[in-house]
Amino acid sequence: MPGKSSTATAQTDWEAVPDRLHERGLRWTPQRRLLVEVLAETDGHITGAELVERCRAIDPATTPSTVYRTLDVLEDIGLIRHAHGLDGREEFHVLPAIEHGHLHCSQCGNSWEIEADEVRGLVRDFDKQRGFSVDLGHLSVVGICNDCRSRSDD
Repeated sequence: MPGKSSTATAQTDWEAVPDRLHERGLRWTPQRRLLVEVLAETDGHITGAELVERCRAIDPATTPSTVYRTLDVLEDIGLIRHAHGLDGREEFHVLPAIEHGHLHCSQCGNSWEIEADEVRGLVRDFDKQRGFSVDLGHLSVVGICNDCRSRSDD
């Protein structure tokens, strides 16, 4: 399942969060605990606003600034990864099993993951021709999917 490691690995990763925060001089607060609990129940992509909303449904005192600061730290330790959706908003991918980019259809709004082997040539060309190393986790390609193209041909 994309975005999820095995259950044992996921449990170990989430259980290590308090220690990893302490290593960075950060406290393990009730708000951070709540955010980690919500993230642990999330599969795939979620926006920061959705996370704030889910946390506030459990604890109305949740502050967006704490959520976003904690998301930055969780990305630094590899538990989440951010990318940008079709509308440019930041989305977080929980426990990304493999680094991947995204295709977004500008007509229907659907999106698909791009695996590294699908863009290996493009990534290699950017590196070779421009000296530019692509961060696949931030690669978002906007276009029109085959279904939408077919409908517009009718």
